[in-house]
Amino acid sequence: MNKAITDGLVFMPPAFENGLDVWSAGDGTPGSPTYDGSPNAALVPADQDFAGSLELLKSTNTVKLRYTGDTTILPGCYLRIRARVKAMSGNLPAVRIAAWAGAAGGAHVSGVVETGPSVQLVAYGKVETIEAIVGTGTRSGVDMSWGTAAIFGHFGIDLTGPNGGVVRIDDIEIEDVTSVFLRDMMDWVDVRDYGATGDGVTNDAIAFEAADAAAAATGRTLLVSSGIYRLDADVTLEAKARFEGTVTMPVNRRLSMTRNFDLATYAAAFGDEELGFKKAFQALLNWADHDSLDLGGRRIEVTAPIDMQAAVDNKTTFATRRVIRNGQFNVIDGPAWAPTVVTSQASYNPASELVLTNVVNIANIPVGSLVTGTGVGREVYVNAVNVGAGTLTLSQPLYGAAGTQNYTFTRFKYVLDFSGFASLAKMTLDDIEVQCNGIASGIMLAPSGLIFHLRDSHITRPKNRGITSIGTGCQGMLIDRCNFQSDESGLRSQDRISIAFNANANDVKVRDNRAIHFRHFGLLAGNGNLVVGNHWFQGDDEVDGLRLAGLIIAGTDVKTTITGNYIDNSSIEWTNEYESDPSFGTQFSFGGLTITGNTFTASDVAPWFAFIVVKPYGAGHFLQGFNLSGNVFKPISGNIDRIDKVDTTFATLQYNRMRNITVEANSFTSVTQPIANPVYLQHDQATASTVWTVSPGAYLPFGGWARNVESVVAEGKITGPANEYRTDMPYVEVEQGALKQDVTVNWAAASKGRIQIRVRMDNPD
Repeated sequence: MNKAITDGLVFMPPAFENGLDVWSAGDGTPGSPTYDGSPNAALVPADQDFAGSLELLKSTNTVKLRYTGDTTILPGCYLRIRARVKAMSGNLPAVRIAAWAGAAGGAHVSGVVETGPSVQLVAYGKVETIEAIVGTGTRSGVDMSWGTAAIFGHFGIDLTGPNGGVVRIDDIEIEDVTSVFLRDMMDWVDVRDYGATGDGVTNDAIAFEAADAAAAATGRTLLVSSGIYRLDADVTLEAKARFEGTVTMPVNRRLSMTRNFDLATYAAAFGDEELGFKKAFQALLNWADHDSLDLGGRRIEVTAPIDMQAAVDNKTTFATRRVIRNGQFNVIDGPAWAPTVVTSQASYNPASELVLTNVVNIANIPVGSLVTGTGVGREVYVNAVNVGAGTLTLSQPLYGAAGTQNYTFTRFKYVLDFSGFASLAKMTLDDIEVQCNGIASGIMLAPSGLIFHLRDSHITRPKNRGITSIGTGCQGMLIDRCNFQSDESGLRSQDRISIAFNANANDVKVRDNRAIHFRHFGLLAGNGNLVVGNHWFQGDDEVDGLRLAGLIIAGTDVKTTITGNYIDNSSIEWTNEYESDPSFGTQFSFGGLTITGNTFTASDVAPWFAFIVVKPYGAGHFLQGFNLSGNVFKPISGNIDRIDKVDTTFATLQYNRMRNITVEANSFTSVTQPIANPVYLQHDQATASTVWTVSPGAYLPFGGWARNVESVVAEGKITGPANEYRTDMPYVEVEQGALKQDVTVNWAAASKGRIQIRVRMDNPD
């Protein structure tokens, strides 16, 4: 680049022979004295070395010679000032290139270097070349770096040293030497050309913005050349940026790159992928030009939990759609991943069902801690901590913890931890793998928020948890087409501790996922959930082994549909463990659950294993709306007794209140006792009797009573003891026998024959 050629700029001062009225004895500024008519200056037309020269007598401590014209200084342009000088007589002075830096309006730019290297003259008649380079940028080889405030200069030389000497000076040359500092390609603008120092100390933010403006205006790339650049301001780069050097910024300062907003650029900018991701996420939530951060298929080596809110720093709530996509987080082992475990005494009053009070050592209990203790359900977390009040807010009530006891609070460490946000909505992770390596847990959600979405992603080998909700940040959560791979495949089912996900709030959609060898696939505590098209399996190599719940529905009137899933070596367990008074009172009882079109299978399980388990945590509960239809049940390598069970650890069901239960069109293979409601039975009475006892109890789901008969139809003739034809109408009595699971069909006279009977264990609505 040469501005004299490209832009027609004139840098070269006029020759001395054209007049000394443009050559100042001062700084060259307007009004400063010139050498025109000075007794200390004379023109020499020619000598053996110079075609024409200026002869000066050094009569003061510093003799100045400055061109009074304004020599333009442009960002990215470098000028070399050169003078050839020789001593003629008297004392030998030192000579240096010197200048006066000018800003807009003719102001002086203070604080910059305005002199070049000094050369001592050592002999008479010996020609010395004196030179220096000036420019806006701080570069190796630049003698006078003026920054972007300087827009022109007055250039010349200084004579210093002893007085009394006479020197001759050839015409001063000023030339554009920018090409010395440029590479072969020139489609970029270097931040150093706009005053950036890259020393890691000076705040280079203004230089970055100036260089970026120049690059953006001309369609060029911004080059951050080698160095460490401190940016102590929010900086937005409109031009595409390329980093050879790196930047450092305080946590509260943001770097927004509009043309290459991706992990690769941020990793290059900050010299570290982990830090680069944090700063890119910070920009994502503070900048409207992009809705997504592309990781570019890169793997980020994660050495400690990423506190997503701390990375943003200036926001505790966020509700605009944002996406992180296309990359992998790979956990590197270290002490930062060790769970924090605190045991502390606290009190619980069911009247304030989400609060623990009088918590000892509360300051050491982190938000997001798993709470365990007597009467605490599964997956109860600390949602908030109030140190001053000594209280903890819980994600769910405790079913049996009234009074004071010791609790254990375990804070797992998560690769992506959003718990620092008070509320976070519409955050999407797309095509991401969280590679936990058996060291870390995966993702912790914010305490509140809407529509967190994980799609087409993998959570691989989490140590404790895949996705954890510690409050209502899972409202409307979507988990689509993801793979959850545990780190516990070699353990027995009952020895595993990891859980793929949990949710506390409503309207969760879990679709088309695959989960392998977790203790539980998921726990759903809200209403309005859809679990569709998933495959989860939890088997092991044990013969007649235990199998645990794959999906836990922790609520009563749940309004939830489970359909089209492949449920492998695990059960669906339905509980009310999140009620502070779990006995039936004014709340709805177990209802609103539809389980249709699923494939259930198990291998090498104990005969008493059941695929569908209802576990009431208090007395008085019943089923009030349940549909189990069109499913396939098939154990492998042995039979199971039946597919349904009531876990009576705490209480049983109240069978006289069952209503609106449909169990039909299911397929049973290797199941000793199929179930249905209503159940169709054929009863053959070989000996004439006035009372026929029909026993449908084994077929009725969950040990239900025979509460209703929908129909009784005779197949063929009903006859008496002598085979005489009977025409009277029988009547039925329900809830017969010790277990109330029998029905009696009563005739006016002793009769025998065959009937088809349809019995229900409920009252239909």
